[in-house]
Amino acid sequence: MDLLSLRYFRAVARREHISRAAEELRVAQPSVSRTIARLEAELGVPLFDRQGRAIRLNRYGAAFLTRVERALNELDDARREVADAAGLDDGSVAFAAETLLPFTELLAGFRAAHPDVAVRCFQSTPDAMLDQLRSREVDFCIASQPLSGAGLGAVRLLHEEVLLVVPTGHPLTGRDRVTVADIAEEPFISTRPGHWQRSLLDRLFASIGRRPVISCEGDEPGATYFLVAAGLGVGLMPSLARADLSQAPLTWLHLDTPDCVRTLNLVRREDGYLSAAAARFRDMAVAHFAERAQRSYKQE
Repeated sequence: MDLLSLRYFRAVARREHISRAAEELRVAQPSVSRTIARLEAELGVPLFDRQGRAIRLNRYGAAFLTRVERALNELDDARREVADAAGLDDGSVAFAAETLLPFTELLAGFRAAHPDVAVRCFQSTPDAMLDQLRSREVDFCIASQPLSGAGLGAVRLLHEEVLLVVPTGHPLTGRDRVTVADIAEEPFISTRPGHWQRSLLDRLFASIGRRPVISCEGDEPGATYFLVAAGLGVGLMPSLARADLSQAPLTWLHLDTPDCVRTLNLVRREDGYLSAAAARFRDMAVAHFAERAQRSYKQE
C-alpha cells in the first residue's frame, strides 16, 4: 500500500466514478482501475459495490476513506509546514466566497505585497464551501452566513447593516426608512435560494407572513445594483457597498427591523496546518475590512 494508491482511492471514493477520478488525477482510466483492484486485493475486502459500470462506496470503503483522508491530510500539512520552515517557496492560498467582486481590492493588495504567493479563488455556494473545506481544496471560505461543521473556526471580518436600494425616481425616493410591510408588493432583484441575500430577504418577509415578489434572480450578488439601477426592481445591498456606488442612480433606505444585517466571516478548518501564506492572507483580510468599515463610517 503506497501513497499513490491511497490518493487514487480517495479521488475515486469522492467521485464514485472511475473516469472522473482519472480526469482529476490526469492519468489513464485503466491505471486507476488496476490500482483500486490491487488495493482491494491487499485489504482483502471490496471497497466499492459495483453494478455494471456504476460504483458506490460500501461500508468498508467508507470506513477506509475516513482514515485515508486523515492520513493524507496530515501528510499534506506536514509538507506545507516543512516548506514554510525551510523557506523553500512562498506558498499558496486558496479561498471561496459567494461573490468575488468585494475582494478585488484585497486581492490586489495581497498580490502587491506577496507577488510570489499563488492565489486561487472560487465562487461557491455555502454548501459547496463546506465540501471545499472538508476536502481541503481551500484554506478559507469567506461567508455571509454561518458555516457549521466539526472543527471549523471563524474570524469576523465585518458586521454591517443591509440597506434597501431603489432606483432614483422610485416612489420611495426621499424617505429614509421603510418597514417590510411598506415593500411587500415591490418586485425584488435577488439571488437564488441559498445565497445570503435571498436567505435574509425570505427571513424578513416571513416576519410579516409573506413571501417576496421576485422579479429577477441569479447567482451573482454583485449584479443586484446594475439591475436595480436599470429599473427592474428593488434589492438588498450591504451598507459597505454604498461608498463604492455613491455615483450610481440609486437611493438607499434603512429597513425598520433590527435584524437586517450581515456578518462576514473568514472560516477555516482549525485542525489543518495554517501556512505562512495563508496566515498572511488572513491578517491582511482582517485589516482590509477593518479599514473599509472605518472609511465607510467616516463617509456617512
